[in-house]
Amino acid sequence: MSMVTFEGLKKKKDSIAVLGLGYVGLPLAVSLAKHFHVLGVDISQKRVLELEKGFDRTGEVDFSEVSDVDLEFTADVSRLKETRLIIVAVPTPIDEFRSPDLRPVVGASTTAGRNMSKGSVVVYESTVYPGLTEEICVPILERESGMSCGKDFKVGYSPERINPGDKEHRLETIVKVVSGMDEESAELLDAVYGAIIKAGTHRAADIRTAEAAKVIENTQRDLNIALMNELAVIFDRMGIDTMDVLEAAGTKWNFLPFRPGLVGGHCIGVDPYYLTFKAEALGLHPQVILAGRQINDGMGKFIAESTVKRMIKDGAVIKGSRVGVLGFTFKENVPDLRNTRVVDVVAELRDYGVDVIVTDPLADPEEAQEEYGMNLRPMEDLRDLDALILTVSHDAYKSIPLPEIKSWFRCPEKATVIDVKCFFDRKEMEAENIACWRL
Repeated sequence: MSMVTFEGLKKKKDSIAVLGLGYVGLPLAVSLAKHFHVLGVDISQKRVLELEKGFDRTGEVDFSEVSDVDLEFTADVSRLKETRLIIVAVPTPIDEFRSPDLRPVVGASTTAGRNMSKGSVVVYESTVYPGLTEEICVPILERESGMSCGKDFKVGYSPERINPGDKEHRLETIVKVVSGMDEESAELLDAVYGAIIKAGTHRAADIRTAEAAKVIENTQRDLNIALMNELAVIFDRMGIDTMDVLEAAGTKWNFLPFRPGLVGGHCIGVDPYYLTFKAEALGLHPQVILAGRQINDGMGKFIAESTVKRMIKDGAVIKGSRVGVLGFTFKENVPDLRNTRVVDVVAELRDYGVDVIVTDPLADPEEAQEEYGMNLRPMEDLRDLDALILTVSHDAYKSIPLPEIKSWFRCPEKATVIDVKCFFDRKEMEAENIACWRL
């Protein structure tokens, strides 16, 4: 049987499968379905049922705005046999030891291998370290399918660049890096992605190059944020407001506008560990990358300690005190809880014996409980506080009047807000006699 072709996909003689319908897979499936017949596959029956009803809990797709798409959802992985191009879009997290957790991508490769047809092309979008597709995934595909890569099927890699909650930088408006194991597979993927990406595609030299490009995109951001976080710690010790410094420095034309903060999410706080894992396997110790990770991973502890210090200055007894937390997702205006570092702040405060009340209007309470053992509380529970920490700058918080926030405190005249995101207007806070510490 011949290899799948773009012409066959375009004429819908062959189908495309998107395996994994999360933040990456679902928008991709919807966009592809405007041009091709697409089968959206997810092992979660609950997720499939929600999508069939037109509900996307990630908030990335508004089905009321989607029409005329040739898309079908299923939890039956055996239906992958009906397709010829399989796009793997599963998460690639890290484990408790900060090593790559390859179980999702290994599981997806196993599923694809058991159910793919001859002449198929399997392309991975998941973040991996350079070499993983060919060294880990291909042997699994061959073992499970009984077929030979290059002869019976081919592989490619096209890294996702989804930014959850970003309404400007969407799938179609971001240049797509594509790569294949040979010219034929590269041309196919270039044509398929080119059909949906308005910003165009970039053909990487090979799969390993595309894998490396993906993993350094977020490593670069991670290191820049680490510098800002280190500066924030230094300036705090010096009694200088970090944002005042950055605003002044930002008047120079080539000063990069990075800000300090908690670094979580599915990419920036994870991808560097995939690169350092591979580097250390080669006998190299990437000092700069790991130093940046150490700084960023320590910011939760720094924020918690800064909160406790402010409370002590206000005369609070730390053990048994109450601290409210506004925001639990990894970033503003999304329900995404993946790798949220707010948990570090909460854990550190609880070690001091503090009663921490965590709220978030967008986070799924069931997911928070299942993933982190976190009991999200309603806003009404923010009472008799000794301090309040704003960790995520959700737009929903803009509508809360400052006098109401002040009323949440046990002693309103000693109201202290730890503004991690520099969300509140400092002058307005001063006018309400609310003490404000900014990261």
